[in-house]
Formats: sequence, C-alpha cells, structure tokens
Amino acid sequence: MTSSISAMRFPRCSGVLLHLTSLPGPHGSGDLGPNAYHFVDWLQASGQSLWQFLPLGGIGMGHSPYMSSSAFAGNVLLIDLAELQTRGWLDAADLAPAEGLSDAQVDFERVIPWRMERLQRAARRFAASATAQERTELDAFRHQHAAWLDDYTLFMALSEHHGGRLWTTWSAALAQRQSAALQQARVQHAERMAFWAFAQWCFFRQWAALRTYAHSRGVKLVGDMPIFISHNSADVWARPDLFQLDAAGQPTVVAGVPPDYFSATGQRWGNPHYRWAAHAAEGFAWWIARLRATFDLVDMVRIDHFRGFESCWEIAADQPTAIGGKWVAAPGAALFEAVSKALGPLPIIAEDLGVITPEVTALRQQFGFPGMRILQFAWGDEDGGKNAYLPHNHTHDTVVYPGTHDNDTSVGWWQSAPEPLRHHVREYLACDGGDIAWTLIRAASASVADIALLALQDVLRFDGTQRMNTPGTAQGNWSWRFTWDQVQPGHAAGLVRFGQLYNRLPS
Repeated sequence: MTSSISAMRFPRCSGVLLHLTSLPGPHGSGDLGPNAYHFVDWLQASGQSLWQFLPLGGIGMGHSPYMSSSAFAGNVLLIDLAELQTRGWLDAADLAPAEGLSDAQVDFERVIPWRMERLQRAARRFAASATAQERTELDAFRHQHAAWLDDYTLFMALSEHHGGRLWTTWSAALAQRQSAALQQARVQHAERMAFWAFAQWCFFRQWAALRTYAHSRGVKLVGDMPIFISHNSADVWARPDLFQLDAAGQPTVVAGVPPDYFSATGQRWGNPHYRWAAHAAEGFAWWIARLRATFDLVDMVRIDHFRGFESCWEIAADQPTAIGGKWVAAPGAALFEAVSKALGPLPIIAEDLGVITPEVTALRQQFGFPGMRILQFAWGDEDGGKNAYLPHNHTHDTVVYPGTHDNDTSVGWWQSAPEPLRHHVREYLACDGGDIAWTLIRAASASVADIALLALQDVLRFDGTQRMNTPGTAQGNWSWRFTWDQVQPGHAAGLVRFGQLYNRLPS
C-alpha cells in the first residue's frame, strides 16, 4: 500500500548548509545570538529559502553532533549568552570573551567549560531572582516536555555525578532504574536537574525566536536527525528494552557501514542497534514522539543513513572494525506508515548514500522522500554516463549538493582529484576547473532536482583546510568557523543570479 505522503512535491528552491557552531561570534563558537539572525538576513539577500544545519542535540564523543546524550534535548552550548544578560541572569563582565578563543575554529576544550560556567551562573541568578512569570514559563516548559525531560535531566545529573562515565558503570540500582534508587537520586540531585531543565528552556525559547524570525524572512529550517542513538544517552538508559543490549546494558551488536568510498574498513559507529520487534509492538511510539519533537523545531529534516530503515549493517560488539558485519532487515514501510498515520505527510530528505539497493530506493519513493545527489561522486567512472550523481541523471525528487559536511570542500576535492577525473569534469561541464566550487554550484543550481543545497565553504571558495568532517576519523572534526569579512557582496549577488537563471528564487 502506498502512503499518502507519496504525493508531496517540494517547490524548486535552494539553500545553504552551515552548522550553528560555525557562525561568527565572540564566545568561541557560533550560537543562537545576533549572528544567526544576520545569517538569515544574508540568506534572504542571497535568494536562498533554506538553511540546513547538523543535528541540534548535545555533542558527544569527538564533539560530534551525531552522538548526542538525548534524541530530544537541544545543545545548550548554542544558547546565546547575551540574551541571558538582557534577562538579568548574567552581568556584562560574564560575557567578556575568554582569552585564546579562535574566530576560525571551535576550541571545544576551552569553549565547553567556559560556556557551561556562564550557564550555571545564569541558572543560579534565575533561581534567586526570577519573576513569578518567568518561573511559571519554566514550569510550563517542564510540564510540556516531561515525557523526555524528566529522564534527561536525571540522566545528565547522574552522569555529572559519576564523572561522565557510561551509565552501565553506575550502581546496579541506578543502571537498572530501580524505582527506590531513582526517587532517592531525584532528591539528591534536584538542584542539578533544575539546572538542566533551565538550560533546555533557554535553548527552546531562543530557538523558537530564531525560527519565527527565519520564517518572517522567507527562510525555512532544515534539520538533521541521526538514525541511531548514542549508547551513553538518556534514551538508551530510560528505554533499554528498545535496544539490543545484554543483561548488563552493554550492546550485543553495534551500528556502522561496510567498506565504501569513505573508508576501506568501513565505519564502526558503536551505537546500539534497535530492537525493532519491541518498537513495532508499541506501534513505533518512540519514533513518532521523536519525529514529532524534531518537527517542532524544524520545517524539513534530513534523516541520516536512511538506508538503515530498510536493512542495517550489524557488527558484533566485540569486533574492532566494520568489516565483519552483516545486513539485517529493518521495519521499513511499517515504521513510516505508523508515522504517517500519526503525523501526516512529513517533509523528509532521505540520506541515501553508500550501498543503496533497489529495496531502499523503493522505500524512499513509496513515501515520497527525496534522496540525495552529491556532485563530487559523479565523475571518474567509465560507466557510459550512467552514474546516478551526474546531473543529467538527476530526478526532481532529489536534493543536489556539490558536497556535504562529510565531503571535502569542492576546492579541496578538486586539488586532490586524479587527472582522469578532472578531465571528465572539464569535458562534461565545459569548464577549465579554475573556479571549481562555483562551477559545481552552477551545476547544482541548474539540476532538475527540486532542491539544491550548497555548503557555505563552497560558496566562499574555501580549500580543504576548511572542511567540517572527515568520516572515519575521531579527532579534529566539527570545529570549522567563518567570519563575516570572508563574505563578499559578490557571493550573494552570484547566488541571486543563479536563482534567477535556474528558477530557484523564492516565489
């Protein structure tokens, strides 16, 4: 049976991929402050109607936004501290930038403790001096989000208490969520639970204001939802029955992908696999709640590793690499039919990169989810022009990128490309490669794909030293930032011109 979602068609448009932490700002990393609003203004001036970013949850191992401690909570490091000052919860002295912070990179080791200390100061000031209205608003937030917030705040408080160690190392009573132990912990850690609730309230308030502003400028927000959840998360601790864990809470199998373009040994992500039968038995309620919460924050969402809904690469937990894994069936259509019945048609982008089978494509098309086409993957094959990423093979139900956050910048890709690939590009696009980033931006803009999304690094013609992430590496990722003096008037004017030429301007 074909879902009613299949009728959804996206308007022809374009946008820019930039994570919030990459924004300029005085406090070591981008946040929800004035520079986010200025970026919305720049998008509008550039004829762009979409802003895509990486997951909004808290960062995890390697500072990755794809390893969050919660599938529902926001990243408190994105909170605009200046707004807390206007509320009277911080002083001007609190906002004096710490020495040694970089405008070009996020120094997480410095930024995280500095920002967290300011949030804690704000929480103490709030507790001491908040108005009755402010307390009422926070109480309302806690009530509205109680389904996930109660477990999240307790998990974060306990994680702090245990020095950040994995929850399986806590006492058995806490790890197994015995009711008496949980009740005692709520009393013992009430102050820290209140802090984490306050921080989430600040994030959600500020995010709602930014989203309202973006809509007023004709810009929609495109989120990113990882398919898997970090083992060391409130979700896995609170609902171990939904994951493939042993009696001690350790994963029996973990997620990843087989060897591919990015890695000769595949990628062993380490996330626990879902116990799909348990999800199906409760009508996929956890997934429905997760997607509902996601769409409360964004207008569209890219689901990372979409093919994992058709079948997943399972790796035995004791294996050090992904090579020995195997494909195991996932619920596929049953999950999305349940979601569709509960939430209606959803504007989802399916990240369908890697080993994609006809069954994965059929699942995506059944529900009308556009897939992804990466131009950097298009050239160099002797396949008679059949490569699906070549522009002449795109279809309207796709989203085209020159490259994503997982790719090198287009300039970096070109500089390291072998000569036969370069020759193919020059011949196909009738170019000399001298301005390869904008050549690919033009090709993406001209594509028949309904949506074109452009990494800001490519708009700014940056080389490979400015890339965001190198898959398969654990360190040195996610830290790139730009500054406004790197953005010239010609960048916006060029994007507007491409929007005019290729019918991607907002109507």
